[in-house]
Amino acid sequence: MGYVQGLKCRECGREYPVAPVYVCEFCFGPLEVVYDYEGIKKILTKEKIFSRPQNLWRYKELLPIDGEPTSGLYSGFTPLVRADKLAKIIGVKNLYIKDDTVTHPTLSFKDRVVAVALSKAREFGFDTVACASTGNLAHSVSAHGAAGGFKRFIFIPASLERSKIIASLAYEPNLIAVDGNYDEVNRLCSEVANKYRWAFVNINIRPFYAEGSKTQGYEIVEQLGWKAPDAVVVPSASGSLLTKIWKSFKEMKQIGLIDELNTKVFSAQATGCSPIVAAIKQGVDVIKPVKPDTIAKSLAIGNPADGYYATQVVKESGGFGEDVSDQEIIDAIKLLARAEGIFAETAGGVTLASAIKLIKEGYIKENSLTVLCITGNGLKTKEAIVGHTVEPYYIQPNLRSFEETLKKINEK
Repeated sequence: MGYVQGLKCRECGREYPVAPVYVCEFCFGPLEVVYDYEGIKKILTKEKIFSRPQNLWRYKELLPIDGEPTSGLYSGFTPLVRADKLAKIIGVKNLYIKDDTVTHPTLSFKDRVVAVALSKAREFGFDTVACASTGNLAHSVSAHGAAGGFKRFIFIPASLERSKIIASLAYEPNLIAVDGNYDEVNRLCSEVANKYRWAFVNINIRPFYAEGSKTQGYEIVEQLGWKAPDAVVVPSASGSLLTKIWKSFKEMKQIGLIDELNTKVFSAQATGCSPIVAAIKQGVDVIKPVKPDTIAKSLAIGNPADGYYATQVVKESGGFGEDVSDQEIIDAIKLLARAEGIFAETAGGVTLASAIKLIKEGYIKENSLTVLCITGNGLKTKEAIVGHTVEPYYIQPNLRSFEETLKKINEK
């Protein structure tokens, strides 16, 4: 038995039954899942969570399915890494990395949301799943969909990094490369979703899909010993991950699994696509769409669906936002790899580079317990650092050649 009571418009509050719908027919506001928190509070204890497998479904009462999950049984519960070396470099004392570079099976946090979306799609009786994606979601829907026996249609911008295209094709979906940016791809998918009875995970299944992001927040709380951090830095594309992490912290407090919530939420974006951060800095609620121009293609959403709600979370929590250049992104990717052995994709570079700025500007205090959300693996965006790494040493296959090179290395 699930604890979902229905759907509710985030704007006008109109209620809807559980169904594959995502927008209010009266005010066109987005719909969100509503839960029976009193019922959940009675049954979901720390002891029950501890007894369950270490995957995202250990918090299943707080996720929008009715029966048992059918996707993502090996996804989630990624490491929370104490990053002491990095902390010393960037000027804080209590720093953690939420490392979703190792999420199974496709090495990004999108495995969380897709696990929930496809489990719900199965409950609704869909046989075909689809998505509009900047890359990571394409991988995840391709992989989880293949494992679940779904037909799959994946829509991407044709300009996506070649490595990301190959990573999706490995699962043999129907991959549709559209001559346009993500916002244009998404508009096309909305038309397709209206015509065909397919489960578009980030369109008609979006209210359920988005709830999967909460699992990252639940894990942070559990892994910190049942407390919320003082600060969390979240990369922002649509803005959904940021809003859901905040929702997860509030739910943990509401059902009594944490006593206090004093977290400040910070949004991180690339300067070449920063409509959310621009609104935060200007102190306005209106998100002005932009045309993306950044190496951080996984964050390149110029008209973010949850942008307004992300600004409200930042305001409510007392946080802020920062944006960073492509060079700062590259430098941060290399710093994280060098300091902590974690190779992040460009979105991770955005998170760390933005955090460095926020620390220097005083928004994140030196003693704050700070968590950086690193959402995808660097193997997905190797192209971003080509020409920006050290070069290998080329030698002849003999000891003399090696020792001559070793001498040069030691003289540095």
